[in-house]
Amino acid sequence: MPTVSSQLVATMSTAAATLTPTVLEWTKRIAAVPAPTFDEAARASLVRDVMREQGLDPVVDGISDVVGTITGTATGANAPAVLLAAHLDTVFEHSIAINVRDDGTRIHGPGIGDNCVAIASVLALPALLRAAGVTPAADLLLTGNVGEEGLGNLRGIIQVMNDHPRIAAMVAVEGHNIGRVTHVAVGSKRLKITATGPGGHSWGDFGRPSALHALAKLIAELDAIPLSWAPKTTLNVGWIEGGVSVNSIAPSASCLLDLRSVDPAALTRLSDRVDAVIRGTRREGITFTAEVIGERPAGELPTSSAGVAAAADILRALKVEPTFDASSTDANVAINRGMPAVCIGITSGGNVHREDEYIDTAPVATGLAQLGLLAIALADTVATGR
Repeated sequence: MPTVSSQLVATMSTAAATLTPTVLEWTKRIAAVPAPTFDEAARASLVRDVMREQGLDPVVDGISDVVGTITGTATGANAPAVLLAAHLDTVFEHSIAINVRDDGTRIHGPGIGDNCVAIASVLALPALLRAAGVTPAADLLLTGNVGEEGLGNLRGIIQVMNDHPRIAAMVAVEGHNIGRVTHVAVGSKRLKITATGPGGHSWGDFGRPSALHALAKLIAELDAIPLSWAPKTTLNVGWIEGGVSVNSIAPSASCLLDLRSVDPAALTRLSDRVDAVIRGTRREGITFTAEVIGERPAGELPTSSAGVAAAADILRALKVEPTFDASSTDANVAINRGMPAVCIGITSGGNVHREDEYIDTAPVATGLAQLGLLAIALADTVATGR
């Protein structure tokens, strides 16, 4: 892995500090455009326009992923490239009022850190590298991608990576948690389980099976499945609905089940066990169905791998102590595929996924410098094979 020089760290830090006011203005501009998962087109249009302003020639695919290219020194249509990805979508629906407030040290607003400041930072990369006088050794693909949150199922990053098979390294960029170095991908499988029965009147038809009662018993059986802490593997019922009224025997009931693990094999074993419980459950007059509504791949890269080691070294050079962690991010896809990959944060903040979410403005310059240095380091890695 190429070493990042102290001179480049200083140059990139100066350039990042100069560009930070622009990044913060873009952050507020992006936050003002709603982007619920599965409805990111308006924000994608804004990102495309900003890329054009930066001299890129972005392409928007059929699901609203935006991809622009910073040309590196390596030539050839199949030359390896590095992907820098910030997801466009937020957890907030159109019904949520967007009120962005800047008090000088913090910017407040829904999705401001997850993931508006990250999008703005990726958009600043062309200007950042020009200001630092650096040309990457490999092409950098910059994307604002869809479908990272909730049931988006990582569909955007999967689409981008499948459309660009020359991607040889990847950085997922999140707004919060500067210092994070996510190298373990928490995989998941999500199911909607539905129980269906005859229904009826709670008094007149008493004795008929209730879909709600049956589903509750099934959930208890799922809850009794033994789970591993090493590798960490979890099971959670996060939502349940059903029935007609208080004096009705429920004709149907559903729940959403979330299965997670850092180990693909452990996740498969748990999924198989859940399937066996559902198939083996017999309630007279009740049928059960299970629909897969989401899957995210799991995986792990050693801390010595190129992307992880580079991210940690760069943070230390910027006087930030790295924190290695496991999470579910767009980096899951690249980590699962075994390529150099990591998820990093741009700044500190809080109240993630709340309407009063905020970011701290002071660390943004450091986070932006980190992103530029990591892009250059990974471009060197994929171009040289070291």
